[in-house]
Amino acid sequence: MKTILFIIQKEFKQIFRNKGMLPIIFILPLMQLVILSNAASFEVKNIKLSYIDNDHSAQSRNLITKFEASNYFDVLKQFPTKKQANLAMEKGTVDVILEIPNHFERNLLKDKKSNLSLSINAINGAAAGVTNVYIMQIISGFNQNIQTELMQFKDTDFVQPISIETIPSFWYNKTLNYKTFMVPGILVLLVTMLTLFLSSMNIVREKEVGTLEQINVTPIKKHQFIIGKLFPFWVLGLVILTVGLLIAKVIFNVPILGNIFLVYGFTTIYLILILGIGLFISNHTETQQQAMFIAWFFTVIFILMSGLFTPIESMPVWAQKVTLLNPIRYFVEVIRMVMLKGATFTDIKIQLGVIVIYAMIVNGLAVWSYKKVN
Repeated sequence: MKTILFIIQKEFKQIFRNKGMLPIIFILPLMQLVILSNAASFEVKNIKLSYIDNDHSAQSRNLITKFEASNYFDVLKQFPTKKQANLAMEKGTVDVILEIPNHFERNLLKDKKSNLSLSINAINGAAAGVTNVYIMQIISGFNQNIQTELMQFKDTDFVQPISIETIPSFWYNKTLNYKTFMVPGILVLLVTMLTLFLSSMNIVREKEVGTLEQINVTPIKKHQFIIGKLFPFWVLGLVILTVGLLIAKVIFNVPILGNIFLVYGFTTIYLILILGIGLFISNHTETQQQAMFIAWFFTVIFILMSGLFTPIESMPVWAQKVTLLNPIRYFVEVIRMVMLKGATFTDIKIQLGVIVIYAMIVNGLAVWSYKKVN
């Protein structure tokens, strides 16, 4: 036990002795949490809309006013022809072109129907889909108001319009604040990246400076060396989690409905898994550069298939099966369930069981692949 403590003490001294590494470990992840949480958004705003009003009627103007009143659209200007509007979209100055035809108001009053032409820049397919939903909501509200006005009088008798009021109930995120959804997931990514990169480059650094061979011929046992080398990064991971949770609560007001010790308990085992992956990478690389590139390769895959930015349910079936091997997926699910839903141990026992088995397998392979002379 003393041997392990001496190795741990040596590792902490080595970490704090490197003045250039300290900001990377403690300051940059927290800055990334604040910046990314404000920048990463699923909302589509400031949609540049232009229109062609061929009718110039009260109802056409009323429709344009609906878009001007929306927080999602930035109504730029009216184009005299569709050709000029198309040129503006080709240049990227316009996202949506709404064309109102001739006799728009007359057709509504006479035939109870009319057509609208809508062109959406769909280079970004996801944003175009969201934009289309926004537009349909505005047009639907406009259409409902028109129908109400037209149906108030029927055969010279006044007809009271029927109004159906819908009162939505939003669970777990009542304010519909995307930061409430994003902050826990981004915190998971930062904890994972920090511990994976540092642990994967740690032993490789000993190889590069030539001290690993000296350690291998000492009486230090394999398990003592591995525990002593990885334990400081396990502690750093928990420190980053703690500070990140404080930032999430104080700055972003993210609710913590569940037991916070449940998050720490899961993180404890999760970090053992991530450190095992880092150890396995370091055992099969010769330089820190190689270790960094391999760790980054797996991290990118883990992030994109974690369900943080793209819902797992929207992925192809084969990709959904692949995500079962992604440890970040389980941590993202658990931290959101505990913080936002108030989940208990029973609710996360499946994710916890998977991480425990995963950690045992990965660390077993990592320890087995580490070559010790004595």
